[in-house]
Amino acid sequence: MQVPDLINDNVLSLINVLPEGKKLLGIDLGTKTIGLAVSDPSLKIASPIKTLNRSKLKKNSLEIARIASEHSIGGIVVGMPINMDGTMSARAQATKDWAFSLVELLFVPIAFWDERLSTVAVEKAMIKADLSRKRRAKQIDSAAATYILQGALDFIQMDTTKKSSDEK
Repeated sequence: MQVPDLINDNVLSLINVLPEGKKLLGIDLGTKTIGLAVSDPSLKIASPIKTLNRSKLKKNSLEIARIASEHSIGGIVVGMPINMDGTMSARAQATKDWAFSLVELLFVPIAFWDERLSTVAVEKAMIKADLSRKRRAKQIDSAAATYILQGALDFIQMDTTKKSSDEK
């Protein structure tokens, strides 16, 4: 399989190449940190793992590779920071470039998920849960990665449910 074959245009095509029993890794790529989340093997529930300090891709990719190995990761969902009007921003292009470079290093299939307002939604939920500013700052990136991954998992489940009801 060539590197371009590992880039999927949506999460449904990612699921089609995901090895049996493998999990998905969710990534929220920030300018200073990288939030990480993992799915369960049945691809229904996302859980936060940790937040990495963002540094050189080579260093971060080693950390992500270790985490991927520990958690039996078979695919990656990266949050794509699309503008509110649906256009690609400079940050979105930088995210795409980073993800393509990560694929070349890890050789794991990847798909992108629209992350518009994910951090805002997570922060509102944390404020509602009465988390202090300090605790929110520590957890926001892995929580945003969880939110992104859960959105992708819910979409996958919705598609699977629709297909099974169509077959009846």
